[in-house]
Amino acid sequence: MCGRTCLTLDPDEVLCACKYPKKTIKKEPESKEDDDKVKDEEGSDLETPEWRAEFNLGRRYQASYNIAPTDITPVIVSAAHFSDSEDQRCSRVVMPMMWGMIPFWHKGDYRRHGLTTNNCRLEHLMDSKLYRGPFKRGQRCVVICEGFYEWQTAGPAKKPSEREAYLVFVPQAGDALIYDKSTWSPQDVKLLRMAGLFDVWEDESGDKMYSYSIITFQSSKIMSWMHYRMPAILETEQQMNDWLDFKRVSDAEALATLRPATELKWHRVAKVVNNSRNKSEECNKPIELAAKPEKPPMNKTMMAWLNVRKKREDKVKAEKSDPSDNEEQETEGGSKRRTSSDGSIVDSPAKRPRTALQQSGGSSDSEVKSAES
Repeated sequence: MCGRTCLTLDPDEVLCACKYPKKTIKKEPESKEDDDKVKDEEGSDLETPEWRAEFNLGRRYQASYNIAPTDITPVIVSAAHFSDSEDQRCSRVVMPMMWGMIPFWHKGDYRRHGLTTNNCRLEHLMDSKLYRGPFKRGQRCVVICEGFYEWQTAGPAKKPSEREAYLVFVPQAGDALIYDKSTWSPQDVKLLRMAGLFDVWEDESGDKMYSYSIITFQSSKIMSWMHYRMPAILETEQQMNDWLDFKRVSDAEALATLRPATELKWHRVAKVVNNSRNKSEECNKPIELAAKPEKPPMNKTMMAWLNVRKKREDKVKAEKSDPSDNEEQETEGGSKRRTSSDGSIVDSPAKRPRTALQQSGGSSDSEVKSAES
């Protein structure tokens, strides 16, 4: 399956990375039956696709190290969806679309249809009420990214938070490292291209929203150790052309182009990618190179409360460590002195002189009376 992707290129850089061999269409004159056949001839020049972003209810694509469903991402479609001109049949258009197809029957907020539509199972495509229509109408697309994240579910069962995460990408040329943009340029990078289907949804005002789903099937040996599902990856330009050219390539022929990838690479990444709100550049780095995530800053209210609590605790400790006001200290002469809470000596109040009777230890009542008389 595919539940998270990475694409850090700006729109201009995306167009540069999506250049394709220019095609010319020529009709075969050998027979009348072949008049409608076309012949593609690759030229030495590269064609730059058109960028169209006038839809999607004002939402825009933003480059990110951690793209999740409901985000807007660039998708390649045939220019024939927007023009009937013959020379547009092999042209390509890049359109930002929302990841997760919106059911055409849904009413209200497009984000609240309640279905998980980021992936479309190839095995059930023709039986699906949601995907059968777009496929029959030729609404085939190619989802591009630098790589997609996958969590290892094969093997011993683990809790979701304990599963190892990996970035899966296509091999790069030379010394280019997909996680290090300083080692490659947009015109040289090899993007990962996944087959998908798109549809157009309209709200009550008639505004259009383009959305897509990525086609997946059972994993081959190359990925079965990691996950039992994998996306349909288009590795060659011929696969790209056959999947996009809905006017020339039939449905059956298009499905025949979808086969497991033969060359993929991957490396384990830090678990910071588990949270889709984490968008830092540490997401796609090998785990041994990723920095430890910093603790999120604490809000001011919590900080103030902790400071007050700490002051109270310090005061209590200080009071326990100091002598009390009633504590007595013995002097050198054997007498006792009282000390205050700050440690200073407090002299005892002067004592009244004792009477002779008191000094003698006291006497009986008869003795007192005789003394008085």
